[in-house]
Amino acid sequence: MRTEPLRGDLSTGAAGSSQQSIGELLGEISTDLSTLMRQELDLAKAELRAETAKAGKAAGMLAAAGLAVHLVLLFLSLALWRLLSAAMDPGWAAVLVAVLWGVVGAVLFTVGRSRLRELQPMTQTAETVKQVPSALRGHTDAGRNTP
Repeated sequence: MRTEPLRGDLSTGAAGSSQQSIGELLGEISTDLSTLMRQELDLAKAELRAETAKAGKAAGMLAAAGLAVHLVLLFLSLALWRLLSAAMDPGWAAVLVAVLWGVVGAVLFTVGRSRLRELQPMTQTAETVKQVPSALRGHTDAGRNTP
């Protein structure tokens, strides 16, 4: 009867393959991780391309809608000018329509500017981005090393 273990028993796994060294295992992990990251990046690129194409089409449609609204407003302005020309001098009717659009533009400008002033900067994101370098070095907010 044998009392010492056979070297062959230690070097074979459940499937009968030979046991790999730690360096080989780390190399495989590194390769697998690299492949996984590359595949995830390729997937992100493909999704981004698809979403960018959709966004481009949507932006084109919005631009066309903006042009259509512009033309509608132009023709409504001409109709208003023509209507006012029946009651007053055509030159003064054109000035009145222009003043009307000036008032609309001023109101829109004022409302837009006040809404822009209400915007808050991305303070939380800025703070988090400032913490990234120290987090990569392994430091916490208090400057201590993390375990």
